[in-house]
Amino acid sequence: MMHEFPTPPGAAEFSELVKKRLAEVKEAGGTRETVTVDWHGQPLHVEVIDVPLRELYFNPVTHRVRAQRSYNPVLDAALDTEPFSTASQDYLRHLLQAEPSDPNRRDTEFDKLRESLRDFGQNEPGLITHHGVLVNGNTRAAALREIGAQTMRVGVLPESFKGPDIIAVELSLQLRPDNRRDYSYINRLLAMEEQAELGRAPEVIAKEFRIRVATYEQERWILGVIRDQINRSKSDGSPAALRLIDFEDQQEKLKELHRAYNAVYSSDPDQAEALKEMRLAAINLGFAKTAVRTIENATTFRNDYLDHRLPKDLVPVVVAGESIPVPGLGVSVSATIPAVAAARALNDQVLKAKAAARAVSEGVDTTEAVATFNRIKEAFDGAIDVADRQNRLKKRRQLASERLAEASMDIDQCVTDFVQARASRSLDEDAFDDALLKLRTSLRKLAQQVGRGIQNPGEGVAWLHDAAAAEGTK
Repeated sequence: MMHEFPTPPGAAEFSELVKKRLAEVKEAGGTRETVTVDWHGQPLHVEVIDVPLRELYFNPVTHRVRAQRSYNPVLDAALDTEPFSTASQDYLRHLLQAEPSDPNRRDTEFDKLRESLRDFGQNEPGLITHHGVLVNGNTRAAALREIGAQTMRVGVLPESFKGPDIIAVELSLQLRPDNRRDYSYINRLLAMEEQAELGRAPEVIAKEFRIRVATYEQERWILGVIRDQINRSKSDGSPAALRLIDFEDQQEKLKELHRAYNAVYSSDPDQAEALKEMRLAAINLGFAKTAVRTIENATTFRNDYLDHRLPKDLVPVVVAGESIPVPGLGVSVSATIPAVAAARALNDQVLKAKAAARAVSEGVDTTEAVATFNRIKEAFDGAIDVADRQNRLKKRRQLASERLAEASMDIDQCVTDFVQARASRSLDEDAFDDALLKLRTSLRKLAQQVGRGIQNPGEGVAWLHDAAAAEGTK
């Protein structure tokens, strides 16, 4: 991704126009409108002028559509080589008007902005370079053009500002705690990555994005996983590959994946990697978060529920391979572990089939890819359904024991509270006695039900029986 702007066409003429307008504003005297931006932690006030809207250029590296650029790889590449050509600028305008997760669809939020500008005019000025490249206000400029506006109010950055300066200013404006439209999820991840590449410390980046360092590290891990999925979706001899925008709506699933991965990783890194791959396969197949969550153990899920449902030609063949890097941790796990290799191989099939099925090139036959994707999804669907029922049954079996364990912890805490209240002579003896009577009633009910359902009682159940029997003789 480029960080320096090439000079747009007509840059010299536009710069002269800007200088002339700024001079006119200064000569007019009176109160002048300014825009305040953050520059290296200090406020920078830049003056606002009116400029012809048709002479402004959309910013080719704006964070607003950074991920969406990958929607069309050919036009994306052109944005790097000819960012100010008519085709590139038209592509940027299209992306600014489109839904972040599906550039085929027009964004209703854009239409609301357009109507607001039509009804009430431009409230906030945009921000441009001396050469007419929009730093802030790209979406507003697109909307203003749609309603036929001829000019746009903009602040003008100092002439010395270059690519990295412009990117930093745009980011600082976007992260202000106001009503500004947020970046999409993936664009936010890319903005964090960009700041890290500039050498900024995690603590500094987290503060700027108003998140905890742990959240920042989670987001970096997620972006690493996404990039890994995209790379693995590529097939030899085919341009088909997944894109950043294909993960735009997966935020909550990926965050939950990170939590599940970390919970397992500390005790079993290989099982954590297998779990990650199996859940990613389910995510890539389009299953809901609740369905993905049913995959609690990759080996159990594959052996007990999935493998016998997969068509034989799609059952992964485990081949020894190199170590697999773990995103964000700087360590690797062995791909020779059967559970890891099998889960990874299965997810690779899903990734390649999904990428090939979404190929948009003319003359590309996607029939086989679509069929493969659907066959794997059908197998997962059946496996997830059975796994979900088994998980719910298991939880019902454990629920009574868990509630009793929680009650035991509450009683342990009660001992401490009782001792403290007695020592301070603040114990409400009547209330305490009433609570004990309620406990006795509850234990009697429990003993009665347990006596009906357990044929071979253990030590704990036997104690409860004896205690209830002794209580009954009083």
